[in-house]
Amino acid sequence: MKKELKMINQVEVKNVYKNFGDVKAVDGVSLEISQGQFFSLLGPSGCGKTTLLNCLSGLDSIDSGAIKLQNMELGKLSDDKLSEFRAKNMGFVFQSFNLINYKSAVDNVILPLYYQGIKRKEREKTALDYLDNVGLKNWASHLPSELSGGQKQRVAIARAMVSKPKVLLADEPTGALDSSTSSDVMSLIQKINNSGKTILVVTHEEDIAKMCKRIVRLKDGVIVEDKKINQKVL
Repeated sequence: MKKELKMINQVEVKNVYKNFGDVKAVDGVSLEISQGQFFSLLGPSGCGKTTLLNCLSGLDSIDSGAIKLQNMELGKLSDDKLSEFRAKNMGFVFQSFNLINYKSAVDNVILPLYYQGIKRKEREKTALDYLDNVGLKNWASHLPSELSGGQKQRVAIARAMVSKPKVLLADEPTGALDSSTSSDVMSLIQKINNSGKTILVVTHEEDIAKMCKRIVRLKDGVIVEDKKINQKVL
């Protein structure tokens, strides 16, 4: 009889609370995200999903509870150790792309590699390889102002992946894109997940959430639904 493989939890959230004054942004949330999962936090503006994402990444501290990533409890790390841990284990994609306007596409992708002691030629080769992976090698020398919204997000995804993070965190990655471009970007993110990467997408769009494999729906800082779905493949 074949032995069933145990799924490894890369992220564990236990009874987490985060308040802003009288507002309960995250209200006793507990969940686990296993290795290789493609997971979405879904809900309207103000439901707590971005706050929860920031807590998961250690960008926001929590009021109580515990968050572990790679079995490391984030709340027990000093600020310096947390920054180091985040750089090694997490990649970030944002709605507004967060590219440096005066740097070329390849130089934007190179940025995370500066802090890893990698030689310049190797950094450039690695960054070009990741731009090639997202279909933009021929745009390597272009500035962000010369790229479309979809191309900017692809550069941002390459930058997030170049340091080989354990988890990719995407906050409204299609929020600034039209529907066709959104589909292209989500198709790329699906391919990254299919290679084994754990991905968490925050979105307010049902169609985007359905492109993931699991949906956790938030309302007023509380999980009101947690389900696996038949992924919409593009």
